[in-house]
Amino acid sequence: MPEIIGIGTDLCAVSRMERAIGREHFYARVFLEGERAYLNRKEKARAQSAAAMFAAKEAVAKAMGTGFAKGVMPWAIEVTHAESGAPGVRLHGDALARLEEIGGARVLLSLTHEGDMAMAFAVIEGTNESAG
Repeated sequence: MPEIIGIGTDLCAVSRMERAIGREHFYARVFLEGERAYLNRKEKARAQSAAAMFAAKEAVAKAMGTGFAKGVMPWAIEVTHAESGAPGVRLHGDALARLEEIGGARVLLSLTHEGDMAMAFAVIEGTNESAG
């Protein structure tokens, strides 16, 4: 039976993200190539989606118990989207190593936005090997 290893949440202002993604250095450093391709297709909703995705990166880092530290950085946390639109997470490098270190098996993610605010909630599930 899965157990909850960590939870995290974050809130991001869309207006702040709109200014941030206008700076190419920030946009290219924080969002991976696939994420930028997804955001570039969003046109008018680009800043809103970017704010939700950045909040997701923060929420995942918090759920891991590190925040953006110890190699768990925005560029090591990739926010993905299924064809249905459901968000997901793919971890790279030190973020993936941290997930394994804490016994995490998968990351669940929920995103929402309203007006100028975007929010993300992340849950890390593990497996309780001793249960049974």
